Amino acid sequence: MREPVVIELEEAPEEAPAPHLAPPVEDAAPPPAMARAMAAMGREPSGLARWFWGLLGSFLLFAASVAAFAWVEELVASRPVLGWIAAVLLGALVAVALAIAGRELLALRRLARIDRTQRAAAEALASGSVAEARGVVADLLALYGARPSLERGAQRVRELEREVLDADGLLRLAERELVQPLDALAEREVAAAARQVALVTAVVPLPLADVAAALAANLRMIRRVAEVYGGRSGTVEAWRLVRAVMTHLLATGAVAVGDDLIHGVAGGTVLSRLSRRFGEGVVNGTLTARVGVAAVEVCRPLPYLGREAPSVTGLLGVALRGLFGR
Repeated sequence: MREPVVIELEEAPEEAPAPHLAPPVEDAAPPPAMARAMAAMGREPSGLARWFWGLLGSFLLFAASVAAFAWVEELVASRPVLGWIAAVLLGALVAVALAIAGRELLALRRLARIDRTQRAAAEALASGSVAEARGVVADLLALYGARPSLERGAQRVRELEREVLDADGLLRLAERELVQPLDALAEREVAAAARQVALVTAVVPLPLADVAAALAANLRMIRRVAEVYGGRSGTVEAWRLVRAVMTHLLATGAVAVGDDLIHGVAGGTVLSRLSRRFGEGVVNGTLTARVGVAAVEVCRPLPYLGREAPSVTGLLGVALRGLFGR
């Protein structure tokens, strides 16, 4: 029987180095292709490009309007009854288009307001300015104070706001009373979307049905998460949010599979190990949950202060418990 080998140190160190004195671990640089994609997605369009597309859209809209009015005028001159019917239909179409444009502008203003609140909160935390933090709290009260489900939280914020004398405490108070109830609703939407994608992938045998279902579920999930944090959203706002979420995924390195994503895919369930379709469902559900986490981080008006950010593994666990049981 072999005996254990004992290695004795000739000179033991008198004092072990403190952990805080250890040099920081440098993050690995992203691959060149990833860096180029991140730069391309994050780059703002130039002023000339915005002018070009704006003028092109205005010209095409003007040309289509002139052609439509000329056609209606000619129809009224040749066939009065049909012409007036066309005129009424054209007027109704213009009125509906103006209403849709007004709703889209309001939705874009809400999205811009949330963006400004996010930047103001980050600046208040960085500078420690109580005045800037009070401005952020005022913006949050204006955004959410009128919601019936948040009336009690808004009242508590108004009562306790003057008693908190530091920026971090003010933002934590607003997060606890106003934002965390919305977090629960948004995470519920993400879990429901991941569950739906996993179920469709596992059950529907059509080759492209799971792709179409995943795309539709992800778009609907992003829009609903935006509605949770910012109210009613429009079509243009939804597409801008999709672009913002994809940019966030690239900026955080989520295109490369991270530890959380690997754990969500590799953990899975017993069914995912027994069936290829169920395994694909777990993978697609995990990717949907990752997109949902990015959507929450984009739409949330405050950074995570009093709680940790939701994890893909946790949201996927909630989704799969609702789908397959424990």
